[in-house]
Amino acid sequence: MIKIKKAGKRSSTIIVETEAPYIQYKNLKETGIVHNGFSTRLGGVSGGMYSSMNFSVKMGDSIENVRKNFQIFMEKNGFKNPVMSNQTHTTNVLTVTENDIGKGIYKEADYSDIDGLITNRRGITLVTSYADCVPLYFADVKNKAIGLSHSGWRGTVNRMGEITLRRMREEFGTKPEDVIAAIGPSICLNCYEVSFDVAREFEKEFGASAEEHRAYDTEHIRESAQNMDAILYKKDNGKYLLNLWAANYKVLTDAGVLSDNIAIPDICTCCNRDILFSHRGHMGKRGNLCAFLMLK
Repeated sequence: MIKIKKAGKRSSTIIVETEAPYIQYKNLKETGIVHNGFSTRLGGVSGGMYSSMNFSVKMGDSIENVRKNFQIFMEKNGFKNPVMSNQTHTTNVLTVTENDIGKGIYKEADYSDIDGLITNRRGITLVTSYADCVPLYFADVKNKAIGLSHSGWRGTVNRMGEITLRRMREEFGTKPEDVIAAIGPSICLNCYEVSFDVAREFEKEFGASAEEHRAYDTEHIRESAQNMDAILYKKDNGKYLLNLWAANYKVLTDAGVLSDNIAIPDICTCCNRDILFSHRGHMGKRGNLCAFLMLK
């Protein structure tokens, strides 16, 4: 049985223990229209610091290993026809069709600088890549359309979630109130220390005041990660703790997604670096995880 540390008391995920285990959001599964997942490090063929289910060649792993890992993960877990983003911390969103199947994985992508994917085509799996940044999942239950976006701090401060919803509205008629959303596994506020320059960007965009982070006991730290009311905490060393979960929650609710329809994370990538890849936790020596979303 896989043991994973949960952040906070609200549970939003389950662990699906196949030969290539993955994390699944309960609220997305309950829609009945999508298959969703977030990979772990387990069940692949890569070795060394990429061990073992690594989905990226950018850190130095071989293309043969990465393609084999995709084949294993998708066959064992019921995903098919993948299309992968080409992420550079932008807010660009690509509308995916059957012509894009395999791009970014089994064949070269003819697009670049794409951090978000949307589609209304059934049986196509949207795939985005992570090692601490925030995955954003969207399922429009009325118009049967989906979106999957990568939102690091730059994407978050530029409201990637809102932009993805806007593109879904333009392409598929999506209304935010019809969307079931999930903020995926990513780095929690207690692991994410940032400089004043980054904190200032969030203060300007969200009006987020920096609170004193006084309580360092384990229980407080575990629970505070799911506090959606505070984006920044000021530390005694002049640095700040940044809550990307809270910031993305605000982006989604500001855009009109109903709070009851948003699953907040309960898993931090950095706190679980034995099971998940974390850029901060592994000090840059790591592979990449992926988020998967398919319209049934």
